[in-house]
Amino acid sequence: MKQLYQKLTCFAIVVIGLMSFTTIQAQSITVSGTVTDFNGQPLPAVNVIEKGTNNGAVTDVNGNYSVTLPGDAILVFSSIGFVKEEVPVNGRTTIDMTLAEDIQSLSEVVVIGYGTQEKEDVTGSVGAIEEEDFNKGAMVSPQDLIVGRLPGVQVTTNGGAPGSGSTIRIRGGSSLSASNDPLIVVDGVPLGESGIAGMRNPLSTINPNDIESFTVLKDASAAAIYGSRAANGVIMITTKSGGKDAPLSISYDGNVSIYTVPNTADVLSSDEYRELINNQVSFGNIPDDALDLLGNENTDWQDEIYDTAIGTEHNVSLSGSKFDTPFRLSFNYSNQDGILRTSNFERKAIGANFDPSLLDDHLKFDINFKSSWVDNRFANQGAIGSAVTFDPTQPVRVSDGQWGGYYYWQQPSNPSRPITIAPTNPVALLEQTNNSAAVNRITTNANITYKFHFLPELKANLNLGLDRSKTDGTEFVSADASYAIDDEFGNGTTNNYEGETRDEILEFYLNYTKDLESIDSKIEVLGGYSYQHFYNENSNTVYDATEENVKDSLRIDKSEAFLISFYGRLNYTLKDRYVFTATYRRDGSSRFSEENRWGNFLSGAFAWKIDQEDFLVDNETISQLKLRLGYGEIGQQNVLSRYPALARVTTSGPRARYQLGNEFYRTTRFEGYDANLKWEETATWNAGIDFGFLEDRITGSLDFYYKESTDLLNSIPIPQGTNFTNELLTNIGSLENRGVELAVNAVVVNTGKFRWDAGVNFTYNDNEITNLTAVDNPDYLGVFVGGIGGGVGNTVQIHSTGHPRNTFFVYEQVYNNSGVPIEGLYVDQNGDGIINDLDRIRREDPAPDAYFGFSSMLNYKNLTFSFNARMNIGNHVYNNVASQYGQLANVYNSTGYLNNVSPYFYESGFLQPQYLSSFYLEDASFFRMDNMTLSYDFGNLISDKLGMYANFTVQNAFVITKYSGLDPEVDGGIDNNFYPRPRTFLIGIGVNL
Repeated sequence: MKQLYQKLTCFAIVVIGLMSFTTIQAQSITVSGTVTDFNGQPLPAVNVIEKGTNNGAVTDVNGNYSVTLPGDAILVFSSIGFVKEEVPVNGRTTIDMTLAEDIQSLSEVVVIGYGTQEKEDVTGSVGAIEEEDFNKGAMVSPQDLIVGRLPGVQVTTNGGAPGSGSTIRIRGGSSLSASNDPLIVVDGVPLGESGIAGMRNPLSTINPNDIESFTVLKDASAAAIYGSRAANGVIMITTKSGGKDAPLSISYDGNVSIYTVPNTADVLSSDEYRELINNQVSFGNIPDDALDLLGNENTDWQDEIYDTAIGTEHNVSLSGSKFDTPFRLSFNYSNQDGILRTSNFERKAIGANFDPSLLDDHLKFDINFKSSWVDNRFANQGAIGSAVTFDPTQPVRVSDGQWGGYYYWQQPSNPSRPITIAPTNPVALLEQTNNSAAVNRITTNANITYKFHFLPELKANLNLGLDRSKTDGTEFVSADASYAIDDEFGNGTTNNYEGETRDEILEFYLNYTKDLESIDSKIEVLGGYSYQHFYNENSNTVYDATEENVKDSLRIDKSEAFLISFYGRLNYTLKDRYVFTATYRRDGSSRFSEENRWGNFLSGAFAWKIDQEDFLVDNETISQLKLRLGYGEIGQQNVLSRYPALARVTTSGPRARYQLGNEFYRTTRFEGYDANLKWEETATWNAGIDFGFLEDRITGSLDFYYKESTDLLNSIPIPQGTNFTNELLTNIGSLENRGVELAVNAVVVNTGKFRWDAGVNFTYNDNEITNLTAVDNPDYLGVFVGGIGGGVGNTVQIHSTGHPRNTFFVYEQVYNNSGVPIEGLYVDQNGDGIINDLDRIRREDPAPDAYFGFSSMLNYKNLTFSFNARMNIGNHVYNNVASQYGQLANVYNSTGYLNNVSPYFYESGFLQPQYLSSFYLEDASFFRMDNMTLSYDFGNLISDKLGMYANFTVQNAFVITKYSGLDPEVDGGIDNNFYPRPRTFLIGIGVNL
């Protein structure tokens, strides 16, 4: 009995002890610690989650975390690029963790066409940039995030208007008359081929804060899977989504920006102008009547049209995982005034992403929805040129109230009527014009993936997508505007316009992946079908300002195009060292006739992972070394017209009417067309090396490429009198691009508390037209392009064989011994005693010979300073401001008005226009500091769940150049009426909860 009692007593003690221990374990405790990598460096943004729940925290910039949870819980540490770790708490209050890099995870982040690929297995030329490396500041449009960041990718903003677009070129332009724009794919949805009325830039409808990464497919072997739409490369945008098992988090970031005018065009002040007029009258170069036209004011017209502007942006997002469904919801509000008065951009955008999965993750959904509402107010940019040339001695307004009270040049015989050929008051152009539009864009898709139960290596993917934009706008010009007098149809203008673009996509493909362990290989096969439909509809009606008189009756323009494709890709990896890729795509385009509708495009590539060979696998210096070789062919069919191979008839406007009796009838004419129009084709060779040294403290890539485009879709002149337009789109000519790209990134210093990262990229591209005629014709000059302001029909560029696209085509100016140009005297190149087009020379082009991108980030504890800069070498600009306003002939007009003259007159001394002189061609090489940012992370405030940071950014900080004009970075190379890029000062804050 005693022994039984003792046993029961011991058992009771054990039970009570276990119960007590369990009770202690079940109580909530607070666990904190630090997460580092194997080098002892703190890891920020690591998810520390209680297993099986959404309860958790995220490490701060110093790798610290704190989380409250039951004492018997299991902590899960996870971060992209590192191996996930699970650690039992066991009642501990301090748990430090060291995470190992997950090499496989790191290599799987590269997004390619129709899926992802391990980075180390990529065979083509692919550039990628993540959110942490994006450009900082007031980024209204997505392309602003990557300016100067990737070799071979040149982004040139089209001026400083709020929400303005950019010209994006990947490895130079591949066409003459077809599109040179890359294909942009957002979450698997290829964006439409064209923009819409009422939008400066279709990309500005996308909220940059929603973007997680950019991947650029540059060569044909990487981009060929997208076929004809990838002739100029592919930019793949991946937006943010909620993480699996991630806790709920709310984030906010906002900023206020001040936009200032960095500089204005150089013009004469009122006193300088009066002095010029008096001097030139005394010299006899200007009639005495000019003195009577001078005013008494001192007006700086550029100061009247430009102003410091304010902008603001707010972003709120909610992300996490609920009911085993990762999700992210976002809202954006942006409002930006332009430095040119009356211009404004306002955007409201929402985004939603849901990633549910069923059947034990065999059936996955990726559902994306984005919608934006953009209100644009377009300032009349004619005010820019008018402010340069308007007489500075005249007032902005007059007291008589005629024509809105703005000063105007009066007809001497009828002072109540303006001189219609005289320049218009630039302030009146802004304030008496209201061009506003509202645009709604919806981009949505559902990507459904099914992994077969009986064959898990096989996946089926269905992608249904829609990209739709609608616009509703009105361009209104006041009835009392002196520049909108119309005695026949009524004064002023009310142009009501609407538009819709709709691009629909259906894609289905199968993907089979299999590890063939018996032969140490891996194979991936993809095959699919794509259907794309492009639809545009635009309509407008033009009235006078009162909308009582119709100036141009309702016009409706509809067009559509179809693109059907079949495609396949094979990836084969041998011994984890040798990777082979082959791609095939067959595209059918409705733009061509049935005989030429289908095009077949092939590519192949090879990669050798040299660092996996026995002689390098344990090398302490070389951590990464891969050789890539590739060749591919891609087609091009994206021309402006949707029906270039069909007979078309166009109707004239209201001014071009034919009178029969008392009635006026619009005319119609046939457009020229080539029924045998076919695909333009581009073949690309690429050789590249990816490298890394010192455990990837230094990484980079070096690429050499050659591209040849044949059967160019080219607009060529046709003989006069054919009753067609002056140009015909046909297949003729060839074009080459060859170049070198280099990117190097390095961790220069890393002491734990202080880290310095730096990067540089370099691109050299040589562009040359190799043929422009069906038969050899040495007398053929080429295709005249590059229209300028001044004169009628003047062009200063040409496409011609043996030279780059858009080469400048001018007369070679003759100078005196003092280096001053001699007016009207040019070099007679052929010595025939006549100066004509045969004496014009081809000299330079707008594209840079080489361009660089520089980036640097210095981090000390919670303080970070970063900058991004660019440099162009060898780009040239024709200074159209100088050629149009820098001579004396335009100063006085006998009908009774004056024009200001550019100070360039004092350099040239030209009395008459010399539009085609090489004098106006300038080297516009430059170094631009795009942005500088100073930020501070306050870490966790109030509680361990609330983080905050602040930043200060200067954009377009400074430019170093010898170019004498307003800005050396001019898309197309002709500086005329350029909206200045503002210098922006931004203060921003961010909060994470």
